[in-house]
Amino acid sequence: METMPLTAPAHETTVPTLAQQYASDNYAGVCPEVWAAMQEANAGHALAYGDDAWTARASDAFRTLFETACEVFLVFNGTAANSLALASLCQSYHGVICSDESHVETDECGAPEFFSNGSKLLVAPSTCGKLTPASIHEFATKRKDIHYPKPRVVTITQPTETGCVYTIDEVKAISAACKEHGLLLHMDGARFANACAALGCTPAELTWKAGVDVLCFGGTKNGMAVGEAVLFFDPALAVDFDYRCKQAGQLASKMRFLAAPWVGMLETGTWLRNAAHANQCARYFADQIKGIANIAIASPAQANTVFVNACDEILERLTGRGWRFYTFIGGAARFMFAWDTDLKRVDELVRDLRECAQG
Repeated sequence: METMPLTAPAHETTVPTLAQQYASDNYAGVCPEVWAAMQEANAGHALAYGDDAWTARASDAFRTLFETACEVFLVFNGTAANSLALASLCQSYHGVICSDESHVETDECGAPEFFSNGSKLLVAPSTCGKLTPASIHEFATKRKDIHYPKPRVVTITQPTETGCVYTIDEVKAISAACKEHGLLLHMDGARFANACAALGCTPAELTWKAGVDVLCFGGTKNGMAVGEAVLFFDPALAVDFDYRCKQAGQLASKMRFLAAPWVGMLETGTWLRNAAHANQCARYFADQIKGIANIAIASPAQANTVFVNACDEILERLTGRGWRFYTFIGGAARFMFAWDTDLKRVDELVRDLRECAQG
């Protein structure tokens, strides 16, 4: 009787590669520090479901970085982080005040409403995606009757979807408005590291010291393969959040592979270096395209994003040369810069954009 081979026959495979693009910082690969930590975590066995040493070490690294005994939960992605965090702060009859350009409003496919069993997003007009204390006051006092959702939480995107950064004073002003009306403050920080790098402040100064109750800290866009962290600065707000994560399919059985990347990021300072480099590349690109005819920067390049206004013909020419980018929020073309951005490649983009603008 013929036996099956123990190993599959060797064969060659070709994996297509993509030249560095700037449509999204999600295009970038995993940074070396994260890769090394995951490789180390892969050696041998470890306890499952977060009872491992890597998860404890990552949690302690967050508490050291934020200078407080926050409660830490690791999930797979930003949609889950934001939606579960907001759901934990709300009942189904509550309202969540947000900007009309906030990520939870424009890019979560209704997940915050779904996971909260119906909490309504109360959407306020904004400039550059920034929510204001005035908008919070308006929604908090708009109606008091039982027929209208009861405002419970304010959420801000830091940086905003248009790449603008809330200053510490702006966060404090929003927090003050929240406290005046008995509201909790949630920060969607998918690119939180970029905001810290842009402001030159500590994570603590930009969050709980400024009045933030819950932060969703993004890792995927800053050099990790997958993973976000939900930080509760008031432990009372975190009660049973672990059950909520399990129910939503966000409890990783091999949690060490969500935790180890954070160890590699936080203990080495990579989280901030990566963000600072991405921000620097965005500013470089913005500086290089200033003065190009028929091209205008749509909003301040404060983090790692640059929005460019150009006519459809110019953008089509640029696409024809192989460049990828998204057009949304007013029709501007968005260019995102990542931890691994190569300035020589940015120069190629600038050159092509200049030539496309000239016709």
